[in-house]
Amino acid sequence: MMIKPSTCLRNEYNDIAEFCKTENQPVFLTKNGEGDLVVLSMEAYSYREEMLDLREKILDAEAHRLSGAKTYSLDEVNKRMEEIINGTD
Repeated sequence: MMIKPSTCLRNEYNDIAEFCKTENQPVFLTKNGEGDLVVLSMEAYSYREEMLDLREKILDAEAHRLSGAKTYSLDEVNKRMEEIINGTD
């Protein structure tokens, strides 16, 4: 984990950006000794957002299942997919 004072952002921007991109890790910036910002590469940020979105969808599906929504076995899904692909639905 890299922690830097916020003043380093201006003076060491290229080094911070390179670290985030090559190490695929965030840099935590402090202001007056307190946590202030987190810097991530665009790739790491996009990946994080995709994983959070997927997690939300999984939790939503699990909540529906637990509330009694109809579920399907893998065989039922495969059969339905074949029907759709073959146009026999």
